[in-house]
Amino acid sequence: MTDWIKAARLRTLPLSMSGIILGSFIAKWRLSEHGATWDWKIFALAILVTLLYQILSNFANDYGDGIKGTDEFRHNVAEQRAVASGRITALQMRNGVILFSVLSLLATLALLYFAFFRENLMQEFYIFVGLGIACILAAVGYTVGKKPYGYMGLGDIFVFIFFGLVSVCGSYFLFTKTFDWDILLPAVAVGMLSAAVLNLNNMRDIESDALSGKKTLALRLGFKKAMVYEIILLQFPLLLVLVFMMMNGLHTEGKYYAFIFFILMFPMAALRRKIMQVKEPKELDPFLKQVGILTLAMAVLVAAGLNYF
Repeated sequence: MTDWIKAARLRTLPLSMSGIILGSFIAKWRLSEHGATWDWKIFALAILVTLLYQILSNFANDYGDGIKGTDEFRHNVAEQRAVASGRITALQMRNGVILFSVLSLLATLALLYFAFFRENLMQEFYIFVGLGIACILAAVGYTVGKKPYGYMGLGDIFVFIFFGLVSVCGSYFLFTKTFDWDILLPAVAVGMLSAAVLNLNNMRDIESDALSGKKTLALRLGFKKAMVYEIILLQFPLLLVLVFMMMNGLHTEGKYYAFIFFILMFPMAALRRKIMQVKEPKELDPFLKQVGILTLAMAVLVAAGLNYF
């Protein structure tokens, strides 16, 4: 069991929850403005679904990189992969991927039942079923298959779309049953931070990926340009959420407590400086967890500022 827990890579889970928390509690705030109700069951199921997707993705990545031999070139990585190390066989991991694919689909159907089916919103139900299947395929397809998109430098785009746009906008729609264009601002913010974590991961592995033929965006750009890309990704998310708040007139209404999330500008600036000082790729590993925690902190502070302060 310990090996499976390690393979689940628990340090990646806070990032996966950030978009759901942000989209759900922005929806809660907006519904409360109109005297509408907000369902905790939908939120709990949405969190469960995104955690299952993330664990599925981690298992699939472990399996895909393991059978392709990519992990054999990696050294000094904090989380040694289970298949490559032999702690879990490829067959066992493949079965784990299948199991979590089924669990993810069942949890998705349960979520959509409470969000749409009970209210006879059949069109929305079937659209989100398709979206859920797309999420499962994206989780598996990063490293698994004949042409995994992670090996073609497309990982950043998929992470931006699914961790950012789909996670925030989708969870917002689950509650409000509407799409408001301004929700794209926090969605893009989470998408950029999620892409920043992936880019850090790929910058860390840039030397081993070059040997194994895994052509990530970081490898295509080169270490220096990938560093510039990283700083851009970390520069704008807080500003995008700030624009969202101001577009909704929270500063003119005197609700300044809603801007509490902006205190993260200080640790975010310090983090950017530390990352820029890194010269060796392997030194980037600790920053993956830090960016993930800051992303979760941003989501929690926005949720609290809008609804509870």
